[in-house]
Amino acid sequence: MANIENAEIRQVSQDEIWQDRKHHLWFPLSFTKYSVENGRIYTNSGFLSSREDECLLYRITDITLTRTLTQKLFGTGTIHMNTKDRSTPIIHLENIKNPVQVKRMLSNLIEKEREEKNVVGRDMYGASGHISEGDHDFDCDDHDLNL
Repeated sequence: MANIENAEIRQVSQDEIWQDRKHHLWFPLSFTKYSVENGRIYTNSGFLSSREDECLLYRITDITLTRTLTQKLFGTGTIHMNTKDRSTPIIHLENIKNPVQVKRMLSNLIEKEREEKNVVGRDMYGASGHISEGDHDFDCDDHDLNL
């Protein structure tokens, strides 16, 4: 489990950075688990039949935090993440504790992953991300450009 002290999220183990469960009121009584490790976010759900979803952090394009009055009273919130992942275009971390700190941690990790992988905005949007580095002129020869 993640240790949050003085609004800091400390690493759980060598690979796992954060984990939590979906809460009901303030009780973590759910079979839905969330974790972040190795540059990925995982969502495990189910008891008799289970499902695990995985998304690379650098593929997350937008993060939104919502908190109802009930969630504020019980110290939980829901984080919504839009991704460029085909299997899970939207990820919901429902009713997690310390949602403001988790959202900030995720934002920082996403930026760190993008910097490490040299992913820029054009790689995330449109077809220009599929062009190889040496093919900037769209298969035109250099002499065709008359530079």
